[in-house]
Amino acid sequence: MSKTVPVGVSARHIHVSQEHVDILFGKGYELTEFKPLSQPGQYAANETVAVIGSKGQFDKVRILGPVRPETQLEISMTDSFAIGVKAPVRESGSIEGTPGITIKGPAGEVTIDKGVIVAARHIHFHTSDAAKWGIEDKQMLKVRLGGERGLVLENVLARVSDSFALDMHIDTDEANAAGARNGDTAEIID
Repeated sequence: MSKTVPVGVSARHIHVSQEHVDILFGKGYELTEFKPLSQPGQYAANETVAVIGSKGQFDKVRILGPVRPETQLEISMTDSFAIGVKAPVRESGSIEGTPGITIKGPAGEVTIDKGVIVAARHIHFHTSDAAKWGIEDKQMLKVRLGGERGLVLENVLARVSDSFALDMHIDTDEANAAGARNGDTAEIID
């Protein structure tokens, strides 16, 4: 049985706390939805911010909603070099010991002392999909991306939850290396 999953390419983006939304956009501000994402209840917001590192900045970094308990910036390794922030590869939400950054919005700015990561490549599994294929939460997988520049990715983290929809997330560096695009499929091979 082939274990194919859809591929989603994650460009740089930021998750923000309500406290930081209030600082960046004004007290009581609420994010507005631009478009839904592959995971139920998640969306790309209309709102963007600038993120400023020691060597440069990126303007118009998309906020993903809804708000989170802690602010977290997810960038590629190439982005990390470009703005001068040594972001480690981490699972989303694992931000202890990570570097910070300055974030600027239309109403103000905030400097966080942690929260910049290169997101570990991962596959979201609904519990029923994981059970069907014998995959457990936090398991490391090997996945083949096909095509003209196809490659095999190791250390792909399985994330299993009743609230997830099946989707593999890789960043722009990984997608560019494989010539992969949103909507392509990948095959779990181990």
